[in-house]
Amino acid sequence: MERKRINSSKIRSVGYDERAQVLEIEFTNGQVLQYLRVSHETHRRLVASPNAAAYFEDNIAEDYTSRRI
Repeated sequence: MERKRINSSKIRSVGYDERAQVLEIEFTNGQVLQYLRVSHETHRRLVASPNAAAYFEDNIAEDYTSRRI
């Protein structure tokens, strides 16, 4: 999955597979996690957010199943 860099203190890049509804996040510490069953709208809001790290913490981190890759 191709990820795009974003301007965030904790998140380095974000990728999204709309068909599979998988959101992939690379953190600044090098860890990469995939979040399952994430809507396109949630992805859109994450990358458009002025504070992606806060949006992630508030709307994704504990609301979606994740797996480390």
